Amino acid sequence: MQNSSKRPGFTLVELLVVIAIIGVMVGLLLPAVQAAREAARRMSCGNNFKQLGLGLHNYHAAYNRLPMNAGGSRNPVPGNNNNNELKLSFLVGVLPFIESQALWEQIASPMTNTAGSPNPAIFAAMGPLTENGQYTPWRTQTPSFRCPSDPTNPVTGQFGFNNYAACGGDAYFEQHHAGITNEGVSSGDTTWGDEAASRWGRGAFRSRHFTGFRDFLDGTANTIMCGEMVVDSNTREIVGAALMNQPGNVCNSPVSYNTPANVDPLRPKFYTAGATLEGNMNNTRGRRWQDGQYGYTTVHTIVAPNGISASRSWYGNFGFYTMASRHQGGCHVLMTDGAVKFVTDSIEAGNQNRPAPGCTGGGADAGMISPYGLWGALGTRSSKETNAEVP
Repeated sequence: MQNSSKRPGFTLVELLVVIAIIGVMVGLLLPAVQAAREAARRMSCGNNFKQLGLGLHNYHAAYNRLPMNAGGSRNPVPGNNNNNELKLSFLVGVLPFIESQALWEQIASPMTNTAGSPNPAIFAAMGPLTENGQYTPWRTQTPSFRCPSDPTNPVTGQFGFNNYAACGGDAYFEQHHAGITNEGVSSGDTTWGDEAASRWGRGAFRSRHFTGFRDFLDGTANTIMCGEMVVDSNTREIVGAALMNQPGNVCNSPVSYNTPANVDPLRPKFYTAGATLEGNMNNTRGRRWQDGQYGYTTVHTIVAPNGISASRSWYGNFGFYTMASRHQGGCHVLMTDGAVKFVTDSIEAGNQNRPAPGCTGGGADAGMISPYGLWGALGTRSSKETNAEVP
């Protein structure tokens, strides 16, 4: 008589139990994996910012000043597009100091226009207007200027994007040109001219002017030099878009623009359908790394990170542009001493019911400590705030 042996195997119940256990484990591990990936992207973003800081320090070591934001070639003949009318961002100047020498040499040399524009046939050194899409360097994406956590990327033919911007401090009145015309002429107007507007250029960078480390009387370790920004995804997100044509020439208090008419009460991270935003997707935040005009490569320490932004009228005009990021809970900032720090969106931001310095008229605000608390104080380079003075 032969002995019959029973082949061992799983029952259906046992198999279902094993599958359920695996499903639970995957459900528990997946958030941890996603968090680890974002932590890696955040670290990579911080490293990009650190490299930018080293490039800015090397630039300062070479020229004893920081690169100009809203600089470049002057416009001797109004309407002549064979120059950039002092609109280049500080990111252009730092290119050779962050291992982007090839792109810098393209910009610094005359270039034949092969896209068919009849006049002029050659782009001058330092390039044409920043909105000229026929100029190849303006459509070149520099990976060092992008945060890996920001998924918005340019399509073919668009300008290169950026996530890092110059800090303009806690004031913005007439700082889009800071008293210098497109022809490079210093205005003597007592309201918006060069000297009059200098009182409100309180940040690390001032449009159409050079700044250097000697100007940072508050100390380079206590002043923000650059901050993160989110590329506008054209989905009415507050972190990416800015309100346009706002009342009071955008000189009312910051909180006055954060109303149900502008911000959706049911979706507070988005503007309402009725809020006035820029309609041209190429003219919004983070979509022109080469453009030093307000809105493209400038941020402020007025509203805490990931809050609203507002402009007097079109992009390029003055207003407050808030730092933001795709990282959870805050954004990176680059201090003037080169340190990279993460600032939470709960940072103390003072009196949001007070207009920015300079917006109240006259010079009564000149030299005042920042009304925007610790956040505002970190943005000013020489206002002599101390912890005891921060409101």
